[in-house]
Amino acid sequence: MKAARIYLSVLCLTVGFLFGFSPAEKKSKATWIWQSEMIGREKQEILDFCKSNEINLVYLRIEMNKPYEYYRDFIREATEMGIEVHAVAGHPAWALKSNEKRMMNIVHWVKSYNSEAQKNERIRGIQLDIEPYLLPFWETDQKRIIREWQANVQAFTAEVSKDQDLVASAAIPFWLDDIPVPGQEEMSLSKWMISQFDTVCIMAYRDTLSGQNGILNLIDQEMKEADELETRVLVAVNMKPLPDEDHSSFAEEGPAYMKQQLEQLPAHLAQHPSFSGVAIHDYRYWKEASPLPPVTNRRYKGTYIWRAELIGTEKEEILSFVKQNGVNLLYVRLDLEQPISYYRDFVREAREAGIEVHAMGGHPIWAMSENRSKIMKLVNWVKAYNESVSTEEQFHGIHLDIEPYVLPVWREDKEAVLRQWMGNIEAFVEETKNETSLEASVDLAAWLDKTPTPGQPELPFSHWMIKQLDHTTLMAFRDQAPRIIGLVENQMKYAESIQKKLVVAVETKESHEGNGITFYEEGMGEMDRQLDLVTKALDRYSSYWGIAIHAYDYWKNGKE
Repeated sequence: MKAARIYLSVLCLTVGFLFGFSPAEKKSKATWIWQSEMIGREKQEILDFCKSNEINLVYLRIEMNKPYEYYRDFIREATEMGIEVHAVAGHPAWALKSNEKRMMNIVHWVKSYNSEAQKNERIRGIQLDIEPYLLPFWETDQKRIIREWQANVQAFTAEVSKDQDLVASAAIPFWLDDIPVPGQEEMSLSKWMISQFDTVCIMAYRDTLSGQNGILNLIDQEMKEADELETRVLVAVNMKPLPDEDHSSFAEEGPAYMKQQLEQLPAHLAQHPSFSGVAIHDYRYWKEASPLPPVTNRRYKGTYIWRAELIGTEKEEILSFVKQNGVNLLYVRLDLEQPISYYRDFVREAREAGIEVHAMGGHPIWAMSENRSKIMKLVNWVKAYNESVSTEEQFHGIHLDIEPYVLPVWREDKEAVLRQWMGNIEAFVEETKNETSLEASVDLAAWLDKTPTPGQPELPFSHWMIKQLDHTTLMAFRDQAPRIIGLVENQMKYAESIQKKLVVAVETKESHEGNGITFYEEGMGEMDRQLDLVTKALDRYSSYWGIAIHAYDYWKNGKE
């Protein structure tokens, strides 16, 4: 297999010298899918993502306990789109001689699968991702591990090469060029590894091309080695968030910046015939970091669904009502005792109508430190839900409604409550944002701009809160536009100065707090007229992102 490729490369180079060099093959753009269950639940979404991002190579982790039929449809449809599917497998312990058999199982499985598959359903290659430097005894017993790793690699490539249609590849880190091969001190481990495979993915996990610590400098030796050995090289980058190593991932910079950087690689590496494309690690994180489909309008028109049981009992009625009323934002309280399947259809149908759905929860006592676990339970449930469903069924964000000023302790020790509330909000945002693209938001009483922040008396508490969140919904519960505007305008100015989003919420529920709180008496027609005035007045602020009407039940049954 390797010999045939070398002969072909020599022939191509000879032709290049005679007639002028031009690349003989299309560059690859690859990604990894490590959760093989994804191809079962979101096959079409994956294929659409590949198409929109011009991916033509997928490294798919194979679960060998699944039947062959599980993979056939995905591979066939990918093949028909011009996407090669290669199996990927590996574990740090696969470098050890004692695990050679485990490593070889993937080769035998792929060959057996291909023998029973139609041509357009076949796996085109096998990639090893072993990474033995993650073993706890790598530093103390490195030479032995490398020798066993080399022996296993040779066994793997020898077996793969018996099928000339299979490509053997490996993912290797850029720094193997600093390690000599035991017994061959003049040869780097990177060169030895590159010599064994048809293709290598160099894990150049950095977020910039240039500079001493940039991608181009770090892979320079490997590119020269691959040129000499006539091995194909894909330059791999990372989209997985790495909070302690921001420089090792494009998660912070985002997919658009990553794309811009990668598009420059062909020009920089044009002198290297081994350069054959790029690979992005991995589909899941890349997808999560990619922008969600835009809502119908820039401005929000939202409402709240507090009774979780309504999702099951009147889904169609809710969706019909919100569509008729131009709603594009829903805060939906979750019942965490319900199975994941309970929300999937509702969220999908809402999103198809251009409506963002944010999971909601809250209680006054959630401001207190001893109840932080209740917030974390909601966040972790939503994250687990989003990981188990397709993109069109995912919640867009998590929204908290915490109003501790109704608790007796608020009057007794307001500053202590505020400090605990702040700690809980910081924990909420941190956990919500950890490895997700979920939006974090809260409801906030508009009058909290008159309350100083503990430890920062010059800073209004509402300003502190606004700064923490992606968007804040100011509960400006008044029934006249001038009074609503007066409650929120200073906060609009502050939010604009720090590029944060604000939503203005009004009330339709009957209130016994006095006149001027709710539109219950005036009716929904008058509410619409007043909210039009609010929007006209606040539209000059980039921080103004629309209105929310509290709540679906009362709005639906409100008088005209």
